[in-house]
Amino acid sequence: VQFGESGGDLVQLGGSLNLSCVVSGGLWKYYGIVCFGQAPGNDREGVSCIRKDDSTFYEDFVKRRFTVSSDNTKNTVYLQMRNLKPEDTAVSSCATDVLAYSCYTLKPADFDSRDPGTQVAVSS
Repeated sequence: VQFGESGGDLVQLGGSLNLSCVVSGGLWKYYGIVCFGQAPGNDREGVSCIRKDDSTFYEDFVKRRFTVSSDNTKNTVYLQMRNLKPEDTAVSSCATDVLAYSCYTLKPADFDSRDPGTQVAVSS
């Protein structure tokens, strides 16, 4: 399985970005796909997750600002990021689950992560 996230860029405070994560082999093979963020000097942490039943999960600091969705015909998961803040600056990556309940935890250990990610930078 090969996958990767793209769409990162430098934006100003309050700006928006749309990230895409392509999962070759088909989204249907997995219970969920997670989007991670790793801020400078910090550990990777789960930001949002979408399950095959289209249920979605978000960390509190991105709720009502980020929206995750998927298109099974394109094997792609999308992360729409709005009202971006400097603290959103991070390397964003995606990963497939290794457990049926991975989306409920958002813990990196519960996902198979091989994506180097894309840089999201927000200036004040």
